[in-house]
Amino acid sequence: SAVADTAALAALLIPMMRAAGYGINRSAGLIASGGIIAPVIPPSIGMIIFGVAGNVSITKLFLAGIVPGVLMGAAVGLTWWWLAKNEKVLPAPKLAMPQRLKITAEGSLALALPVVIIGGMKFGVFTPTEAAVVAAVYSFAVGMFVYRELKWSELYQLVLTAGKTTAVVMFLVAAAMVSAWLITVANIPTEVADMLEPFMGSKILLMLVMMVLIVVVGTALDFTPTVLILTPVLMPVVLKAGIDPVYFGVMFIMNNAIGLITPPVGTVLNVVCGVAKISMDDAFKGVLPFLMAQLAVMFLLVLFPQIVTVPLHWWMR
Repeated sequence: SAVADTAALAALLIPMMRAAGYGINRSAGLIASGGIIAPVIPPSIGMIIFGVAGNVSITKLFLAGIVPGVLMGAAVGLTWWWLAKNEKVLPAPKLAMPQRLKITAEGSLALALPVVIIGGMKFGVFTPTEAAVVAAVYSFAVGMFVYRELKWSELYQLVLTAGKTTAVVMFLVAAAMVSAWLITVANIPTEVADMLEPFMGSKILLMLVMMVLIVVVGTALDFTPTVLILTPVLMPVVLKAGIDPVYFGVMFIMNNAIGLITPPVGTVLNVVCGVAKISMDDAFKGVLPFLMAQLAVMFLLVLFPQIVTVPLHWWMR
């Protein structure tokens, strides 16, 4: 998840960046904006919840999230480059090429995990559910027998933690089904569709309106509640307008991920504030350029949905 990724990276990188002389606000902003890419890049719990709540193929959601996730990462990198150049930040010493190659080679098995998951689903070797098993077994084997960072004494606690996480996800999925039923019974989708009727003539305009709506909601609600509440409300509108539900799902998840770095809730911002020991105001100042870059990517994908849909069709061939 974005919160877990950010917490782990912030605890590791913020002290290093502080020691290297980087501004703590910018450092916190960089790590926070990088952490929110996690729900977009497969495998993603958010996409699983959306897929269940919206009756959308999880495999297609995973595959469709690759290009947007890469673009979000590129936006963060370019923004950091621009900030470092304009704020005259001294770059850290570069490693020699042999050292880079050695480090890359050492981490190659860990880096191969996403390739194994995506490749296996694309070529029909396993389903998303089976992919989770493959990922767990692969990670266990690499961590235990290759890197030797995993000890047998830690296995019980790892299994217990995984069980708790799985239970949380299953409760969320159950809640998604119940909330979808309640929202349908209350006839809320019809009312929302009537409200958005003037925008039905243009898919791009309708997507823009829905993205703005989700951005506003995301400033007040956390990631999962937003997905649970808005998915059954907006999906009928999406289907009625003829918008690709997989494309909408990716955009919806991306938008909710961006909401994690927008105050006042901003769960990911709160995490980096705690690790970096800075105020929310300072963290928001640091993350603002990255937030603007992520929003620019999102609205670029709204204007040009082919950036998402064309690679997806290629993946699914």
